[in-house]
Amino acid sequence: MSDGSPSSMQAVPTSSEGLRMGVWRRGDEGPPIVFVHGFPDTHVVWEPVIDRLSDRFACITYDVRGAGASQAPSSREGYRLSHLVTDLVAVLDSQSPDRPVHLVGHDWGSVQSWDAVVREGSDARLEGRIASYTSISGPCLHHADAYVGSAKRGDRRRKREALNQLRHSWYVYAFHVPVLPEAFLRTATGRMLRQTGGQPLHFADTLPSDAVNGLELYRANIFHREPVPGGARTRLPVQLIVPLRDPYVTPALLRDVHRFAPDLTKVEIDAGHWVPRSHPDEVAACVAEFVTAHAT
Repeated sequence: MSDGSPSSMQAVPTSSEGLRMGVWRRGDEGPPIVFVHGFPDTHVVWEPVIDRLSDRFACITYDVRGAGASQAPSSREGYRLSHLVTDLVAVLDSQSPDRPVHLVGHDWGSVQSWDAVVREGSDARLEGRIASYTSISGPCLHHADAYVGSAKRGDRRRKREALNQLRHSWYVYAFHVPVLPEAFLRTATGRMLRQTGGQPLHFADTLPSDAVNGLELYRANIFHREPVPGGARTRLPVQLIVPLRDPYVTPALLRDVHRFAPDLTKVEIDAGHWVPRSHPDEVAACVAEFVTAHAT
């Protein structure tokens, strides 16, 4: 698998809401772990981590809708978090129908996985199917809303931290401008990502189209919330892996997660945003220890 080729993992035909999904599996022993990638990646971002875990765990990963080998929906609404959660359910049904999985998400993979985690107690499709969750560089959007509200009511330090996060999130708002982001991403995505900490060799050949499709994740979800029955809280064990030099998600944004996930473990790594590629040993060790501690 270290050659970066999907063929080095077992491809598993899967579909969700009529869309073809690219799903891969490596290893059949031990607790199942599902890895969910972010923007503008594909499942390939997880390969170095899976290389270090597949001898002990059943490692499952997939391309989210609109990326890599997975089909894109026909409308922006198709990128709403509710549909992304449905895709996760399809993967669970296909790959681990009878055993809870340990979920690991990075960037938008973390954002969408959070949405599944906080609905685990109210969505019958998810109840009892997630054993633990490891989040990397992607907040729950409901928690981010609470962070902003707290900052508005907080002291000067809180307000400064929130303004700093806003500066780091400039691209979120830029992506809502019509036409221009698409033109830019089709031509300059690789250069931009290398300049902001991306590992240039890990992006798939489909990067330009993946990036353009991925804009719809921001446009469909940043200013849209679907209520969570009982609030955006979870009883599940959650691990936050916090890259301290992430240029997009500051550690301050994640400070209050314990309010929503009381069974919380936090690990800080001196790394940038693409920590699954830059620090796979550390990420794999954190995941292995956490999954083993919460194996069912």
